[in-house]
Amino acid sequence: MEWSREEVEAIVADHLQMLTLELAGQRFNKSEHRRALQSRLSERSEASIEFKHCNITAVLQDLGMPPLSGYKRRANYQALLFDVVVSQLDRQSVLDEAALAAVERPAIEPPTIDFAKVKSEAPRREHGVAEPLHPSAFVGVKRDYLEREARNRSLGAAGEEFVMHFEHWRLSQFGQKQLAERIDRVSSSKGDGLGYDVLSFDADGRERYIEVKTTSFGSDTPFFVSQRELALSRHESTQFHLYRLFEFRKAPKMFDLVGNLAQHCQLDPVSYRAAFN
Repeated sequence: MEWSREEVEAIVADHLQMLTLELAGQRFNKSEHRRALQSRLSERSEASIEFKHCNITAVLQDLGMPPLSGYKRRANYQALLFDVVVSQLDRQSVLDEAALAAVERPAIEPPTIDFAKVKSEAPRREHGVAEPLHPSAFVGVKRDYLEREARNRSLGAAGEEFVMHFEHWRLSQFGQKQLAERIDRVSSSKGDGLGYDVLSFDADGRERYIEVKTTSFGSDTPFFVSQRELALSRHESTQFHLYRLFEFRKAPKMFDLVGNLAQHCQLDPVSYRAAFN
């Protein structure tokens, strides 16, 4: 049964309230929120409510908003849901301030970490045909918070330093301490534009080109890649690795995408270079 506007308005308001609290660092209880919401949505099961929250995550990510932790993206949402989220976001000045503060605040590498517990499985790509947006579906977005987080130099540098130490630990596990001493953060020593951030090695001495992408949010948070990074992933498919660090400010975890990024992710062009020659 299709959700009514009243039901959608209620769950979106609840979702955005929890997201505001989370971004502001304030405690709340999701179970209490769910029970209170379910008392207003008597026709909806707990599973139905949980799935709708995941739909809201998808809408927020499509609008460049940070996601609420614990609700994995579920696409194919109803048009009404998109409209209600956009409408309510326009009235959420506190959420805007909290999101901006969350993605722009400085970060440092965690002082202690058990690298043996860092690696995680990568999210699975949802295979399907994505329809291009029609201009009539475009909406104004005050800020693309995920893009702003991607430009957070402090967070990016902390992530790269984390990977440097992880790689030193990884090679040391293979007894390759000499190789570990040759690891280079090329984004700093040689500058941007190489298509990767850290030069490391496999246990057999072959070079490993590591691009580092860091987020404070969950594992399925979208990230941005440059044309050069994408090209390197295709041409050096056996040596290119994208290390995606997530939940970095809480308890950093990481998954590794090896080779051509197009095999792992749905790639959506978000900008074009316009020239006259």
